[in-house]
Formats: sequence, structure tokens, C-alpha cells
Amino acid sequence: MRASFASMLLAFLSVLANPASSAFTTTGSTVILNDIAYYIPGTSVATVNLNGGRIWPGWGFGNKNNLGEGLVPMTVVSGPSGFDAQAVANALGAADDVWQSGFLEVLYVQYNTTVWGRPAPQMYNATSGTTVITTHGGKLPSGPYFVDASSGAVYQAYRLYSDTIGAFTETAISNTDGTFSVLPANVPGQHLAVAVPSRSYFTKTADKPLAGVRLGVKDIYDVAGMRTSNGNRAWYHFYPPANVTAVAVQKLVDAGAVIVGKMLTSQFANGESATADWVDYHESFNPRGDGYQDTSSSSSGPGAGAGAYSWLDLTIGSDTGGSIRGPSGVQGLFGNRPSHDEVSLAGVMPLAPELDTAGFLCRDPEIWTAASRVMYSSLSWASTAFPKTLYTLNFPTTASTPGNAVLLGFLRNLTSFLGTNSTPFSLASAWAANPPAAAPGNVSLTQILNITYPILISKEQTMLVRDPFYAAYGAAMGGRKPFVDPAPLVRWAFGDAYPTSALTDAINNQTLFANWFNSQVLVANTSSPTCSNAIMLYVGSSAQQNPRNQYFSGPGVPYGFSSGRISPFAGNPDFVYPVGQAAYNSVITGVQEVLPVAVDIMVARGCDNVLFKLSEALIKAGILNISQPGRSLVDGGEILYKREATMPFEQALEVRVSMEEFAQ
Repeated sequence: MRASFASMLLAFLSVLANPASSAFTTTGSTVILNDIAYYIPGTSVATVNLNGGRIWPGWGFGNKNNLGEGLVPMTVVSGPSGFDAQAVANALGAADDVWQSGFLEVLYVQYNTTVWGRPAPQMYNATSGTTVITTHGGKLPSGPYFVDASSGAVYQAYRLYSDTIGAFTETAISNTDGTFSVLPANVPGQHLAVAVPSRSYFTKTADKPLAGVRLGVKDIYDVAGMRTSNGNRAWYHFYPPANVTAVAVQKLVDAGAVIVGKMLTSQFANGESATADWVDYHESFNPRGDGYQDTSSSSSGPGAGAGAYSWLDLTIGSDTGGSIRGPSGVQGLFGNRPSHDEVSLAGVMPLAPELDTAGFLCRDPEIWTAASRVMYSSLSWASTAFPKTLYTLNFPTTASTPGNAVLLGFLRNLTSFLGTNSTPFSLASAWAANPPAAAPGNVSLTQILNITYPILISKEQTMLVRDPFYAAYGAAMGGRKPFVDPAPLVRWAFGDAYPTSALTDAINNQTLFANWFNSQVLVANTSSPTCSNAIMLYVGSSAQQNPRNQYFSGPGVPYGFSSGRISPFAGNPDFVYPVGQAAYNSVITGVQEVLPVAVDIMVARGCDNVLFKLSEALIKAGILNISQPGRSLVDGGEILYKREATMPFEQALEVRVSMEEFAQ
């Protein structure tokens, strides 16, 4: 016993003699200011002189000794010589959901002109009790901060929101080296906390057109410093954090977007239904209507978050067979499946490279378009007019339901805006009348393409994702397999039953259809002012309830061909426009609620710019509207919990404080 005790004592003394063996790193702190939670990073952004300078007239000198000790909330303002303090506070409060009056404990004034030949600013309507400190020059962006009263170290303020609808898998904070870390903070709400920086810190420039845009990233995209889950717990814990951010996401970050977290995806981007299929993770909650509708998938988190949160400006998802378009439609968002191969998918988990695309889910077409100009940098934006030919696919002809009435109303407005009439179009009839020479005889289009999609996604994903994952996991875990949800297993098993040659046949069938469709139906002409010969419209969502508390017989194989499969096979753009909302009798609340109504709208491959420009033109014409976050895409409203209304990003930029406006 004595020998054992002596050995332990020597080991303990050895640790004491080598304190450098212990690593200590601060990860920041969480504070409450007037009942609002904030995260303060561990690294300061500047150091200021708190001894102060002169305020004219009558304010004397700032004095750091009046500030006490520790971190103190501070507002930074910048400009020439004259400041109306109350106007500054009003503007900051209107433009920024992070700033509040509590940050007026210290007013740090950065001025750049002189008064009566002396470098001192004028101050009007300052709040009693505010310590005013001045400096000539200074480069801190205006807005809220926390300052260390002893050292003058300045820290940015991040407001903490609760992800009440469960849209995020992990929330993020940026590091100075361009990587990201998991946010080390939380707040009440039974879900993760999300930290958002002040909007006042950012100014748009030609190089940074997305400056300050708050971005949520679907959790199949790599983000440097963070783990990727692909919707699978075993994958998340087995593989290390990414070293490099996915190309598509990095382009947005380079343009100024701020990643606030990674967002929920159905497992391995396969379609899943809320109650029946989600096992490893719980599906996000659709904020619309009664709050218990299915979000659609696989971009479940991006759709739910964009539909719910005013503090989230943009989300990036992926679309293989409908994973952006479905969530956009049922949550009343603008969403796009772009022309295929418009941006590299390096650093993104594949489902089927022949079909995979990266796109956005967003409430405001202005942000949507700005982000798309960044991510699809090789896309032409030269079109100057809209096509006059308008096709409809399986569109309602009577207002038999409230949703159909909204759809028909939009169609009337669209035809009037374009100065044309709509023409019903049948793909099956067009194919039968003029099939490609290589098409097999006496075989319908539906028959040719019936298993094309399930073969492509199952064969490609088993080869690119499942097999390497199983091999690596088994080697490390004594031959064990990782858990996988039912939906991917069913689809992978379907592919396993077919020979390798089936993948070649599926690619050939897809190519056959793409060549025919792109030369006979929606035809691109980049030298034409309209780029595309026509526009094609079909129903996206029609306010039909799909409550998440219903059980199904189990996941199946996604056989068949439909309007939603045209763009994956042809590679042309397919966008979602929210066109309104319609009432339904909720089986959840027992009263009448409203759900979004949306259309899918397509043009020829490479003509995406036509649809971005059309959305903005229809907004200006009052035919479309910016979607509101909350229970209703028209009116907003609470989502089963109390939420504060905050200003959307673009509106915030319009009223963003500019100190020159307050010059006296």
C-alpha cells in the first residue's frame, strides 16, 4: 500500500512540476443584458483608450474609472463632428436586432472633423447616465460591443436565439483563421442556441455583396473546423472535422456571408417522412399553419429555419429529386434547383452526381439573387426580356379547392404581366408525337424513365458513400455496421438487386430524355433577349395538410416519372415561387389555419437568370411578395411560442445607421 501511495504521490508531484502539460483556452462567455442573452467571443477585435477625449458642449471628459470593472456594454458611433444621440439610438434599434438601449452604458464616439479648429465632436440629446468617450479617427464599425473596463479590449456582441423548431444540427462561431467552431453557449428553449452578429458591423461592397448575410448550411456540406453528419449519428462521430469548407459555401463566405450553423438533413439526403422514417435525428418543425406539418425533405432544416426565423437571411440546401423544391413549397419560400453543374460540389456528400445541385431557400428574392450571382459565377445574366410562350403542366382548371383558387389567380396575373396566354402541355403526348430516334419503339416516356431515378441514386450512393463508410467503420469497430435509417437502406437494397449495367442504362435513359427535352421543349438561345424559348409552370404546393403525427407502412422506392423529375433529368432550372396561402381545417388544432401555395417554374438550361429577374419583376408589380417568417407567409405571427418581431436583412440595410445623416 505504501509503495502504491508513494507512486501516486510522485505522479501527482510530476504533474505539479509540469503545469505546461495542461492546456487552457477561453471560449468566450455568455451574459444577460436587459433579459436578452449574448455570446461574447474569447478574442477581442480591438483595444481602445478609455481615458477619453473632449465632448463639446458641456460633456467634459470620459473617464474609465467611472466604468467599474469587467465587461461593460458599449455603443460605437462614427462620423463627422455632430451627433444626435437619440437619433443614433433610434436608427440602431430599428436596423439591428442585436443592439438595444443597454448598450448605451458607454457611447464611444469616433469622429473625423474639428470644431472651432479643435478636434472635438458635438453631442445632442445624450442619455443621462451614459459615459461618453471620444477618439479622433478610429476604425471600429458602428454598433454594439462589450469593452473590458480595465484593459480597453473590445469584443463583438452576438445575440443568442433559441432554435425552437429544431432546424439546426450544430451552431457555429467563426474563428480568425477562417475556420469555424461549435458555439459554446446555450439559452432556454429546449434546442440549440444560435449566435448572430450585429448587422451594423457589415457594409456591402462590390467584393462583399453578401456582407453580413446570416447563412444556415445544410449538414451535407463540409465547413472547416466542424463535423458533418449527413443526418447520421455514426458518421458524425466517426469522421473528424472538415479541414476545408465546401466550394459552394466558401464562395458565399468569401462574399461576406456569416455562417451561423449547420442545418438538419434527412439521412444521406434521402427523402424521409417525419414520424415514419426519421430515427437518428428528429425532423424539424414546419413553422407554417398549425406548426405540425411535415417540412418535406431532404433540406428539412434549411426550409424550416428560413420559414421561421427573421434573424436568418439565407439557407443553402441541395436538390437531387426535389430536396429544395419540396421544403420551399410547403414553407412558402423562394427556392431554386439551378441548371445542373453550375457550381462545384466538392466537399458535399453525393446522392447522384448526375442529378445533384446546390441551391437556396430564402424569403426575399433580392438576397436570393445576390447569393446566386456569387455562387453561380459562370452563369449568364444577359437576358433582357421574358419569354412569351407559357406552358402549364397538370395545372388546375377550376377553383375546386382554396389552394387551386390561389394558383389560378396567380396564373391570370402572370399571363397578364407577360402579355400572353397559357397553353396546357403534355410531355407524354409530345414524346409520342416526336420521339428521339434512339428511343425504343412502342415504349412510353413513363416506362423508359420508371426506374431511372431510383437506379441512379441507389447505385451512385452505395458506391460513393455507403461502401467506403461501411468498410472504414467495420475496420475500426470490429466488423460492426453503423446504424442507418430505413429509407436509405430500402433504396440501397433496391440498387443492390440490379447489376452494374443498370447504372449505365439509367444514365443513357437520362441523357436520351435530356437531349430531347432541351432541343424540343425548353430550348436555350443565349443570343436571344429571352434566353429561353418558353416558360413552364406546374403546381408546387396547394395548401394540402400533411401532419407529422401520422404513420405510414414504411419507406419505399421512388419509382416513376412526374413533373418534378423533369429538371433533375434535363438539367434545366426549376424554381419555386410562393404565390399566396389558403385556408384548411387543421386536424391538429381543430380550427381553420393557413398553409402556403406555391408554383414551380422552369426555363431552358442555362437561363436561370430569367427566373431570378422574373421574381423581382413580379415583386415590383405586386404579384409576388416577400415571404414573412412565422405561422403565415403573408402576416407572419407566432409559431406556438412567443417570438419577437425583428427587421429583415434588406430592410435593415436601408435604415442602417450612417452617422453622416445625423451631422448637425
